[in-house]
Amino acid sequence: MSYDTLTESQWAEVERIYDLLDEEEPEDARRVLDALLASRPGHPDLRMVDAAVSLEEGDARRALAALQGAETSADPAAFFHLRAVSEYELCRFEQARDDACRAIDILPDYPEAHDLLSRVFAHLGDRERTDEHAEAAEALDPEAFPHPLEVGDVEFDALVEASITELPERVRRELEHLPVIVDALPTREILTLEDPPLSPDILGLFVGRHLLDRAHDEAPMAPGSIHLFRDNLRRACHDKDELAREVRITVQHEVGHLLGLDEDDLEDWGLA
Repeated sequence: MSYDTLTESQWAEVERIYDLLDEEEPEDARRVLDALLASRPGHPDLRMVDAAVSLEEGDARRALAALQGAETSADPAAFFHLRAVSEYELCRFEQARDDACRAIDILPDYPEAHDLLSRVFAHLGDRERTDEHAEAAEALDPEAFPHPLEVGDVEFDALVEASITELPERVRRELEHLPVIVDALPTREILTLEDPPLSPDILGLFVGRHLLDRAHDEAPMAPGSIHLFRDNLRRACHDKDELAREVRITVQHEVGHLLGLDEDDLEDWGLA
């Protein structure tokens, strides 16, 4: 299928949209895109941009819908990569694997696709291919995709214990009845408890009902737990100081969910 390419000024607007995404301005990016789509509705290259903006907005289903009809875009490798990212965010790891592999078949030196495949294979339990693609991504773009931080289980657990010790006393009292569990990665079952699913890259998660939802006479051992995802935290950090800081922030964030706090309440509890 052939189509008229975008004009030079329209491509300039596309570049502007990606610049806005880099600047973490998805609302402005969406406004620019909507104006473009009004002038070129259904254009395959604009469908690709729509998918990228939708992913930045956290809407993987909208991204997949946007990609329907984008197969004839000017960049087929990017098409398969965007579809793979969308499927990954929806916890469809097998489909994400297949599309990311298609992207690399077209463009072998595609660091983003190698990084994505590393994360996909981690969730599929294939450690060898996880490491293979992590090394490939790092070799192609070491600044954007450094190898995941090497931290042993014992050392990581010590960081978690230290972060809990730093919590205010009244928060630590609440944690006496709530386990803090370190998992390598979130399971597909946990991620898909919500609709849409949680991102596979989440750093931590509170599972249960927060205290404000519990009856005053409810047993103190009411079900609930805080989970920290070690491999995602290692990937998100460049050195051990950053890891310690991110573990502390994640613990505080999930404790905030336990307490049913909003952002304004966090400071009152010493969690800001």
